[in-house]
Formats: sequence, structure tokens, C-alpha cells
Amino acid sequence: MERCEDMSKSELRVLSAGAVKSGVSQVAKEFERATGTRVTVEFNTAPELRKRIAAGEAADVIVAPPAAMDEFQKLGKIDAGTRGFVGRSRMGVVVHSDATAPDFSDAAAFKRALQAASAVVHNKASSGIYCAKLLEKLGLKEALGAKVVVVDSGSAVMKIVAERGPGAVGLAQISEVMVMIDKGCAVKLAAPLPDAIQNVTSYEAAATATSRSPDAARKLAKSLASDAAKKIFAATGIS
Repeated sequence: MERCEDMSKSELRVLSAGAVKSGVSQVAKEFERATGTRVTVEFNTAPELRKRIAAGEAADVIVAPPAAMDEFQKLGKIDAGTRGFVGRSRMGVVVHSDATAPDFSDAAAFKRALQAASAVVHNKASSGIYCAKLLEKLGLKEALGAKVVVVDSGSAVMKIVAERGPGAVGLAQISEVMVMIDKGCAVKLAAPLPDAIQNVTSYEAAATATSRSPDAARKLAKSLASDAAKKIFAATGIS
């Protein structure tokens, strides 16, 4: 007879992309309260998650974009049957809280605003890779030159914009902007990226194939992709 796993004695480790930090943290806490299972969550960029998982780092649940999940599935790192859709994040433009937000209504206005900015900040994560390509596509890479500031994470984007003051512009996931505003960072969301150049990133959750608490891991992955979780994520900018 198969032995049932006592979830109250389980402990789960989650590796997650940073853009969904607020929602994942809330769902993890609700899961802890409901099951007695301790959940620890570590957040990083999707490229870093790829490196760590591919290198064999231990985890019970992963939250990452579908392309990364496809890679983990090919490597046999996740339980494919537990993959579930968490939500989508859109990109936004962030300015200092004391700044008058420029016009970002369309791609042409966006380009003019960035040309007038004292600094344009983006990160090295998936969203930042998109930003770098966008600047090149719009012919801004050479025009902006040293005004482009590249940092490690989404939270660092907001910190730099807050430090640089009015005139600096940051490009980041809207969900990450909201988290930093809630923490008191002196920034505000000026606007989403215009529709013509918007970048939407999806996120999925899955239990790993090597979890030492497989029942609890599968249940948490399911919770992260549940209808109840989607309401939590929607309130954090993930739809």
C-alpha cells in the first residue's frame, strides 16, 4: 500500500521568477496556513533560474515563463503533469514620484520621452532582454548611449530611478513596480508600454520531478494555478 505523505511535516522550497513575487508570496502563506507545510520561496531572474535548475539545484516547485518550463521539462526537471498557468505580466514605464510623467501614449511618444530622459534603466532579466532589443529596434541604442543603465533586477530598476530623481525613466514589469511602490520606493507608474511595443510575459508553476515531498509539491503547484490564486495575482498586476 502506498504511504500517504503527512503534509504538516513537509517543507517545500520554491524557486520563482521575480515578476510574480507578491502573488507567489501570498499564495505560499495561504498554503502554509491551510496545510501546515512550511514554504520558503527564493526569487531570481528567469535566466538565473535556468542556470540554477540546469545545474541541479534542489527545489520542490518552480514558477517561471513557459520557455524556461519547456527547457526544464526536456531536462526531466519538472513533473510535466503539474504544469499550470499562473498569469501574465505586462511592461510599464516608471518615473520618479515627483516627476511629471511624459506622454507614452504611442510608440512615437515613447521614443521622444526616452530621448529626453536623463537616464533609461532596465534589468538583465527576460523583460530587460526585451527592452534592449526594443531600444535597438527603435534606433535608440546608439542615440542614448551611456544614458542606458542596466541593472540586475526589477527592484534595482526602481531604486535607480528613485535615486536619479525626475528625468530618469525605468522600464520594468508592472507587477514589480507595484511591489516597490508598496515598499515606499519614490517612484510611480507613468504608463504601460504602448500596445504596439508591449511585451507580455506568461508564468507557469510546476512541481519538480525530484521533490522529496511530491504530494505537497503537486498540491502547491496546483494552488498557484488555481482560480483563487488568480484573484490574488490580479491584485498584484498579474492577469
